[in-house]
Amino acid sequence: MKILHVVQGYHPAIGGTEFLIQRVSEELVRSFDDEVTVFTTNAYNCEAFYSPSHPLLPPGLETINGVTVKRFPIFNALAPLLGPLQRAAFRWRLPLNQYLRTLYGGPIAPRMFLELTTCQADVVAAASFPLMHMYYATVAKSFNKRPLVLQGGLHPEDRWGFDRPMIFRAIRRCDAYIANTAYERDYLINKGMDDDRIHVIGVGVDPEPFLKADGLSFRRRHRLIGHPVVAFIGPQGRQKGIDILLQAMRLVWRQNPRARLVIAGGRTSFSPRIEELIEGLGEERGKVILIHNFREEEKPEIFAACDVFAYPSGYESFGIAFLEAWASGKAVIGCRTGAIPTVVEDGQDGLLVPYQDADRLAGAILHLLSDEGLRARLGQRGREKVLADYTWDQVAAQFREVYQEAMERAR
Repeated sequence: MKILHVVQGYHPAIGGTEFLIQRVSEELVRSFDDEVTVFTTNAYNCEAFYSPSHPLLPPGLETINGVTVKRFPIFNALAPLLGPLQRAAFRWRLPLNQYLRTLYGGPIAPRMFLELTTCQADVVAAASFPLMHMYYATVAKSFNKRPLVLQGGLHPEDRWGFDRPMIFRAIRRCDAYIANTAYERDYLINKGMDDDRIHVIGVGVDPEPFLKADGLSFRRRHRLIGHPVVAFIGPQGRQKGIDILLQAMRLVWRQNPRARLVIAGGRTSFSPRIEELIEGLGEERGKVILIHNFREEEKPEIFAACDVFAYPSGYESFGIAFLEAWASGKAVIGCRTGAIPTVVEDGQDGLLVPYQDADRLAGAILHLLSDEGLRARLGQRGREKVLADYTWDQVAAQFREVYQEAMERAR
């Protein structure tokens, strides 16, 4: 099968969707001998689409693990003008505000759109909304006549990002849609989408590195031997709840002063604020280990070193970090918002707390730190879930089935 994936970034770009498309692409090449091409941008992360100061990758063509990757240059010079315009238009609900938000969020990559109009792939698959390349793929379908699959990654709690009727118009034009969770599927059905074109798949993980990882060397390196360790592992984004986690840890330290917090993940524009909050902890700032931009192969060791994985994010279309923690046999804490309760079963494989509730988050952390048996049970059930449903070979095979169905529907 000749497959074209369209995504905002690709390795070494940072992000959940970027990693998802990378792993699915590589698995399709490895397991099915498919010919996979990726159209993407030369951005390291989405912030580059509206921040001209961000560093960029060189545009051009390269092959990564058997996948042909073509990076298109982005145009972001208008972002300083579009920023205040779209904010005012959204605040006052002015006409066309969804289009201003979309232009501002980017990526503006006209050469990508032009090449999409003439592509000759058997199927085109684009991820994720609300970014502009999704509309490039949708409009280009009228020219290239290729079957189109959209993988949206919607999290409706983010009104600025997803309260856009143009998203649903685009989805109605595709031949198949891949939802990350049943929550996303039900949301689209309530919006009038055809349920026979929506397929729930989710994301995946390579469990073996996490099963084998030993966190002892990490604990020694960071002087964590003998300390209970709470970890946040993921992008240091504004909506990930790291600020709330730091508030919660101040409450945890009142009852368990030996506890330590590890924050590890890709640096973002919110990272300086995280550093300020840690500095503001005073004498307790030495109880926080902050790690920026670690290598992917280091991740299993960090998960293995923690006792509790706390991920108080409020804007997740799935939350691949939960799978990574479960593959490591760790108990997880998430928020009772959006799609997360369809991923984490409260009391079965993790605990759920209200979003942005530092008191309840602290209570959940203390509860798990005080009950080793509960941590082990929740972590084991999570690991069983990962092995049964969420390995990359299973996820890629399901993506391929949807592609084949889209091709049949288009015929």
